[in-house]
Amino acid sequence: MPPGRTTGPQRPLPHDAAPRTPRRARGPHRPTKEYGMRVGFIGPGIMGRPMTANLVAAGHDVRCYGRSDASRERARSTGAEVTDSVAAACEDAEVVVTMLPAGPDVLAVTTGDDGVLPSMPPGAVLLDHSTISPDEAREVHAAATTAGVRCLDAPVSGGEAGAVEGTLAVMVGGDPQTLAHVRPVLDAVGSTIVHVGGPGAGQVVKAANQLVVAGNLQVLAEALVFLRAHLGEQDLPAALDVLGGGLAGSTALTRKRRALLEQHYQPGFRIALHDKDMGIVETAARHAGLALPVTSVVATMIAAVKARGGGDLDHSALAELAADLNGSAR
Repeated sequence: MPPGRTTGPQRPLPHDAAPRTPRRARGPHRPTKEYGMRVGFIGPGIMGRPMTANLVAAGHDVRCYGRSDASRERARSTGAEVTDSVAAACEDAEVVVTMLPAGPDVLAVTTGDDGVLPSMPPGAVLLDHSTISPDEAREVHAAATTAGVRCLDAPVSGGEAGAVEGTLAVMVGGDPQTLAHVRPVLDAVGSTIVHVGGPGAGQVVKAANQLVVAGNLQVLAEALVFLRAHLGEQDLPAALDVLGGGLAGSTALTRKRRALLEQHYQPGFRIALHDKDMGIVETAARHAGLALPVTSVVATMIAAVKARGGGDLDHSALAELAADLNGSAR
């Protein structure tokens, strides 16, 4: 080990650091690989389950907690140790990851009497991958500071496919030295990891991300209506091929192409969650005194899909609403 290097959570660990000394395994759990960190993971859902699996595959020693029996069963398939409480997942973790649906969930789980922050060792890092409002993120940062815990808001983009592939984009708000320390954890789940500013900045960028994705999907939905009206179904794949190869190409088109062609909207990212995210965008825009008219239209379209009973569909189901508005058969 190089002179001056420590293995505790107090000191930043450079991204290119040499492998660390192996740690003692917790109870009957398997030993970590040399570079592994002790990670508590809260929220093994559609995104969280594959993220947990990638952390285990990267050699991290992961304890995982989910609120429901189904989520805990999903977590067992990752190879993580599954706990029966938040406290048990966090009690000796160097890093605790939260991946939860909304701000109230994050605040309840992190600040409750038996929650994440009271259970974490001093100096450990809370890494929140949830998508919440910038104000809620700053509230979590403040609570973490009071508890003697370091904190990063680090929402992710890439959907279920990116979570499975370990290629998520991670936008990080908080202290850059804390980011350097947890890079081994982030590298297991993402391929684009960028520090974007201080506390709450990650959530500001994620709100912009969700606006761009929603706008892209809505325009794609309308383009499909246009193409089907003029070309029919047979030539639609070729049309999407050429659009995808030009300036109109996008990750949204690449990821959602099959769903759009087959009109099958199995959730990778649910409409209900995107509706929540667009509410975050609109609220933050009002606080800043901004006029974002297209944002309002797209948010309304997402809310309409949810109101029609499509909250559990993938957000590409915007195409279904666009078709129905034009009398098209699904």
